[in-house]
Amino acid sequence: MQKITPHLWYDKEAKEAADFYVSIFKDSRQKNITTIHNTPSGSVDIVTIELMGQEFTLISAGPLFKFNPSVSFLAAFDSAEAVDAAWEKLSEGGVALMELGPYPFAERYGWIQDRYGLSWQLMFRADSPIRQTITPILMFVGKQCGRAEEAINLYVSVFHDAHVDGILNYGENEAPDKAGAIKHAAFTLEGQAFAAMDSARGHNFAFNEAISLIVHCDTQEEIDYYWDKLTAAPEAEQCGWLKDKFGLSWQIVPTVMDEMFREKDEQKIARVTEAFLKMKKFDIAKLQEAATA
Repeated sequence: MQKITPHLWYDKEAKEAADFYVSIFKDSRQKNITTIHNTPSGSVDIVTIELMGQEFTLISAGPLFKFNPSVSFLAAFDSAEAVDAAWEKLSEGGVALMELGPYPFAERYGWIQDRYGLSWQLMFRADSPIRQTITPILMFVGKQCGRAEEAINLYVSVFHDAHVDGILNYGENEAPDKAGAIKHAAFTLEGQAFAAMDSARGHNFAFNEAISLIVHCDTQEEIDYYWDKLTAAPEAEQCGWLKDKFGLSWQIVPTVMDEMFREKDEQKIARVTEAFLKMKKFDIAKLQEAATA
């Protein structure tokens, strides 16, 4: 299991979107579907998929949040033809943010919002080996613009097997972005690749709960550690969710809860659901007590 998993929030299309993505990306599969009941959103579908080796969790939990380009996913392909094929499918009902074509940094590249509003950057570079097939990219805009380097330094200090891999800064003549802000940065958390950038352009969006990052924890000590290091907005703390000081949402989740849900014991799932809905930070002992009640 990946230590950090992107979590995507849909109104009621999680199953449909999962099928859509699995049909587009090679070496992809659906791993699990769990439905939990009696939540504030009613009955909720939770779908786990693997896209080109990278795990995602999708949830259908009501029309509370909308995707935007503050978080996008860079998909690296081994040919221009593969980029074109994925672009064609993602274009169905989607909107291009940067048109597909050749760019100075890639032979084939395009940035698109798919039919659900999720942002993808598709790229082929013949001179660059593919380190990770799908990489989350964080874009710091609005009041967070100019804080990408601060955020990267925080995340690298919190997670293990973590380091900055490279930073490209804006120059003096790249207004509206300030010289020295991050044009593109690559960094590693728990052996997984991430990227970040600042953008001073007039964006009308910001980080929200539509996309969060799940941190899978084996022990209560781990949960306590990541929670204390990342949380910065007490009003956002609920059911394992928190927001850091940049507004990015995280979920600090015990792996044992995933195992409880995968057992498909409806009564156990109901008890565990009732227990975790009362929590802010997850308490493994109380979840296990609920599971065995």
